[in-house]
Amino acid sequence: MTLTQWNYERLELGEGARWIGGRLVCVDLLAGRVLATRGDVPAPFQEIAALPVPVGAVAPVRGGDRLIAASGTGAGLLGGPLRESFSGEGTRVNDAVADPAGRFWVTTMTYDTEPGTGALHRLGAGAPVLKGLTIPNGPAFSPDGGLMYLADSARGVVHRFEVDVDGELGARRVFLHTPHHTPDGMTTDVAGNVWIAFWGASVVRRYRADGRLDREITLPARQPTSVCLGGPDLSRLFVTTAAYGLRRPSLHDGALFAADVDVPGLPAAEFVPAVS
Repeated sequence: MTLTQWNYERLELGEGARWIGGRLVCVDLLAGRVLATRGDVPAPFQEIAALPVPVGAVAPVRGGDRLIAASGTGAGLLGGPLRESFSGEGTRVNDAVADPAGRFWVTTMTYDTEPGTGALHRLGAGAPVLKGLTIPNGPAFSPDGGLMYLADSARGVVHRFEVDVDGELGARRVFLHTPHHTPDGMTTDVAGNVWIAFWGASVVRRYRADGRLDREITLPARQPTSVCLGGPDLSRLFVTTAAYGLRRPSLHDGALFAADVDVPGLPAAEFVPAVS
């Protein structure tokens, strides 16, 4: 397996890697930038949008070419007003994704990462779906949408939930507990394996649906942040990283990486306003 540094732009906090419309889309979270690049050959980023607030991730919207974004304290169409605000002063969005049924999920946290003040939200739910988190990352969904994986990075744990047809969560179960490593962004492939980026550990790992470690890729960057399967046949794993907090970042820290793997993924699921 060959790891390629896809470009050399140093992102402060690269996050939210998604395969949308035949290209890799990600964000520089604290800088409020939404970026895209091609997935067939290495290329620089093109800036889609620059917001005056943090932006956690975006998803395509069914029936058009617009994106919905988790930004500031809530979510709304990229470039438009917030459709819903989830939290108040001292908080921000952290991650977001549309599930296979078309619902848009957003995590929030406080800037000071006070324990227990993070939450998981579902657009249109009217109240947090899950509270008591600290630095929530993900969620990621199984291909059929019946399972949700959610990391609480500060606690070194990834939880798994069953999800019913109405988007309600079942009992919480521990999928992975790594007290000495920090799970960050994640994605699933068509076989139901879970790829997870580990902040501070210079690795991304693939776990089978039963939680067994299946594959590990080491990176020259210290802080992997999110993963996405894309490229021409959806078998190229893209990894965003961050230079945030590093006193002497290298040319690799904050860069985008890619490696071809043996099990493909799926394009980013679309947000469907009618089901929110």
